[in-house]
Amino acid sequence: MSEAPRHVTELAERRVKARAVRDYAAADVLRQEIEQAGWQVRDSADGYELTVKPPFEQWPSVRSVPVSAMTETEKKKGGGLDKINPAAELGFSGDPAQTGDPGDDMLHAQRTWDASLATNRLDTAGVDLERQRVEISGVTASVGVIVDGWADDMRRCLESILEHTSAPILALDLGNVHGAGEALHELAERHPERITAWHVAEQPHWQGGTAGWGAARTKLMQLDTADVHVLLETSTVLEGDALTPLVKAVKDGAVAAGWKGVDPGENDTEWNESGPGRVRALLGYLMAVRRGAALRAFPEKVRYYRNADLVLSLALEGPLVVPDERLPVRQERHHGYHDVSPEYREREARRNYEAVLRMLRSS
Repeated sequence: MSEAPRHVTELAERRVKARAVRDYAAADVLRQEIEQAGWQVRDSADGYELTVKPPFEQWPSVRSVPVSAMTETEKKKGGGLDKINPAAELGFSGDPAQTGDPGDDMLHAQRTWDASLATNRLDTAGVDLERQRVEISGVTASVGVIVDGWADDMRRCLESILEHTSAPILALDLGNVHGAGEALHELAERHPERITAWHVAEQPHWQGGTAGWGAARTKLMQLDTADVHVLLETSTVLEGDALTPLVKAVKDGAVAAGWKGVDPGENDTEWNESGPGRVRALLGYLMAVRRGAALRAFPEKVRYYRNADLVLSLALEGPLVVPDERLPVRQERHHGYHDVSPEYREREARRNYEAVLRMLRSS
């Protein structure tokens, strides 16, 4: 890491003194001078930390990012989830006898044979997927991703979305941890038509910062304008189009659909994997939800992800489902679980689960 030049260090020292006497106006001016010099300052337990200013606009906090998105209830016109199912209008037909001379038995037999061969060569799942794509053609969907470090994982996750889907990606970088924000910026520069990125100086709560998981997720949904918002963890990697079946399930009436579903055990202290079909809760590794419904239900004050997906699921009004087909998804190491302090993880998970128990008892 580059060492800050002497005049920048002096500015940072003066800023510490200004803050000590509560002269915050002077401290803000000094911060601006530091940034004009190509550096950024972050307060720490030892006083301050200086880092090279990243090559992108950075908002001070999640809360400060401006929002212009509208919820479903604010839409004036129908569309998206309210549209008629286009598959009913278009249909699917591959009857080879629809063309040519119907009296030509040899031609008809050849076409029937060719069609049979073609059908056998097609992956049935692929045919179903294409049908689903037609059926959801009037529904908009976006993928929301929180970037909290681990740049390689972020790249792998986002590149899998780019490769296997056409969905736009909304990414919120929390604090450019270990350069992940810079890696996101580079990826967004290469794919401006697909990736929209916001960067904040605030670091994740689970890494010693102040940005909570609920607040960051809520901000992404507020920034979105799509009918369906897909929550995706950067530990989740698509190996095919896993989004279309989820969006189709939402269009068919579910308030949310996910990769993994769970149901509570008898004593409500443990949850068991469940699905396909209707489930009580969905796990947040990969989950598509009606954006308007999620905005009304999302646990914005939750600081850590663990058990927060259960809170969201129980707050949503409507059926939650896991699709019948196996989704082409794999799970990599979840750093938000494995690479945080065990004490922090247990404390925040317990805090969230207390909310789960309250919701179960009141239902």
